[in-house]
Amino acid sequence: MRYPTLYTKENSRQMVDVFKGYNHNLRIGEGEFFDMKNMTSDYYPILSPRGNRGVYASAANPTGLIAKDALCYVAGSKFYINQHPVEMGLNDEPKQLISMGAYVIIMPDKKWVNTLDTTQHGDIESCFEAEGDVEFTLCTVDGADYENMTVSPTEPEEPENLDMWIDTSSTPHTLKQYSESSAVWVQIATTYIKISCTGIGAAFNQYDGVTISGIAAESLQDLNASMVIWAKGDDYIVVAGLLDQTITQSVDDGAIKVERKMPAMDFVIESENRLWGCKYGVSNNGEVVNEIYASKLGDFKNWNCFMGLATDSYAASCGTDGQFTGAITHLGYPLFFKENCVHKVYGNYPANFQIQTTACRGVQKGSAKSLAIVNETLFYKARSGVCAYDGSLPTEVSYALGNESYAFAVGGAHGNKYYISMVDEVGDSHLFVYDTAKGMWHKEDDLCVEAFCSCRGEMYAISNGQIITMLGSGTPDTGLIEWFAETGEIGISSPDMKYISRLTIRMSMDIGSEVRVYAQYDFSDEWEHLFSLRSDNLRSFSLPIRPKRCDYMRLRIEGDGAAKIYSITKTIEQGSDRS
Repeated sequence: MRYPTLYTKENSRQMVDVFKGYNHNLRIGEGEFFDMKNMTSDYYPILSPRGNRGVYASAANPTGLIAKDALCYVAGSKFYINQHPVEMGLNDEPKQLISMGAYVIIMPDKKWVNTLDTTQHGDIESCFEAEGDVEFTLCTVDGADYENMTVSPTEPEEPENLDMWIDTSSTPHTLKQYSESSAVWVQIATTYIKISCTGIGAAFNQYDGVTISGIAAESLQDLNASMVIWAKGDDYIVVAGLLDQTITQSVDDGAIKVERKMPAMDFVIESENRLWGCKYGVSNNGEVVNEIYASKLGDFKNWNCFMGLATDSYAASCGTDGQFTGAITHLGYPLFFKENCVHKVYGNYPANFQIQTTACRGVQKGSAKSLAIVNETLFYKARSGVCAYDGSLPTEVSYALGNESYAFAVGGAHGNKYYISMVDEVGDSHLFVYDTAKGMWHKEDDLCVEAFCSCRGEMYAISNGQIITMLGSGTPDTGLIEWFAETGEIGISSPDMKYISRLTIRMSMDIGSEVRVYAQYDFSDEWEHLFSLRSDNLRSFSLPIRPKRCDYMRLRIEGDGAAKIYSITKTIEQGSDRS
């Protein structure tokens, strides 16, 4: 008697022991996860939750961070360095802190502080308004009065060597000096006027670029303009100009004002010992501008000093439309972004500054703080995704984030990692970390970050009124971290009927940690509990799990506390295309 031959179904085992991070797309690879919380690439290729964070300072309304020799930040009206406060009368607006040598410039307050000597601090802008009579006299460049001066339309008779003559025979008048050796009157190309008033020079420095207004005399109307202070004392300043006689203006004729101003700017950066800024909109004087500015070399207080020197200030208009959305210095070049282009400034002094405009994906509006440099590569949030820029053209690196739309990004760099906190379409915050060395994204939690700063081996962030440490220094958070990792659809790629007869998860857990495993089958939206384990000692485990028979499934591993998953092994029973 013959019996039918029975064939056993083919079994196979698939082991995943390299875990590649976050990939929020419909089709993802082995070892990638469709969703996750609080996972990290620190232990790659092992799957593991991040470490605990900490608290550096529970400051009152921190509004800005910057790294110097120690962490510096602004909270309330004070500037802090190494947690020592300096009262500076700051407001509660979000701050942009810019480093220039030993100084920190605080915007939009337009204030500065010397971090080596915090007793030195003050305002970038300065203004003097005369409260008494103001006297105008012709003088030398150092403020000394001229002697033996003649004012007439004809030259003086029998002049002596170095006599002075103001020739009024033509307009404009000219100042000449007699040279006995050549017996001619030599015209002096540049003449100067001393403006004298109690306290007028105390708030300014030599070679400051200032704006003067309020001068009533008809012959001095040319001084109601931007001028350079060539010399100064506490009670006088010297500017370029010419007048025939001493003029005194009383307070009754109007108050004379001298101001050193900083342009209204959207973003400010430092490059090559200058501050740079940009503005699209209404300027200080009410004009609509689309400009890029640079301060005087080595002098962040002067933005209106034009003396024809290599150290001069700089201003240039841009032809592109739209608001500026961000600015940063990258590889030694100032970059100014709009949403659809980037302006790159070449050159090292005003005469050879050139602005090159490249049409490309720029910084998304509202994401100026996403700009951060990781290992010479600039990362930022564009409208279409996160971009990496190496100095030529940007490339997108955020395919793994899926089709979700994010905005209002805040980024930071630490080591090989790029941190970015973004807001989705419904207003929820999400913190992602991109490991540039491994090319992997990981999703942490819903931490809403206002600013990042890397300093002395730690990553700091402003969130919820605190300065927190992302790597756990300071006052550590001792609670157990909640985490999970959710796979994509397991088994969807095979056309034949099959089922996963066994899952084995190889892992280790810290004492007190708990791990739970859930499965979601076929088209169900429900997660079914498969296994739970709480560790009472430090060792590794193998968790054998038998899921239901299904066409495909998702796996969710979640836990509280530290754990490391080394591998996930699937035993698959393969069938035909029918059964």
